[in-house]
Amino acid sequence: MEPLTPSQKRALKSRAQRMEATLKLGRQGASEAFCCQLKEALSQHQLVKVRFVEFKDERKSMARHLADSVGCHLVTVVGHVAVFFQPAPLSDAQASGEESSELMA
Repeated sequence: MEPLTPSQKRALKSRAQRMEATLKLGRQGASEAFCCQLKEALSQHQLVKVRFVEFKDERKSMARHLADSVGCHLVTVVGHVAVFFQPAPLSDAQASGEESSELMA
């Protein structure tokens, strides 16, 4: 997975600013069930906000752990919220060289 460029991160942060938190990380922490929920949300929305209800002191390290275990990009951690991004799978047209990703513009 290629790292995000600064301009891509800036565009994703801008989009995420207007979003509500999709998931809330509570007492159970980064369990396998939560990772599955995050994967599902990323497959549907590509850009997901997670609010840390518990583990507020470890939110940055836990956000990195979540991104690594799910296989997505950690865009930013601000306050008690982390933003994750997973690009949509490439279609045949995109794989042949045509680019039409809405989020990566």
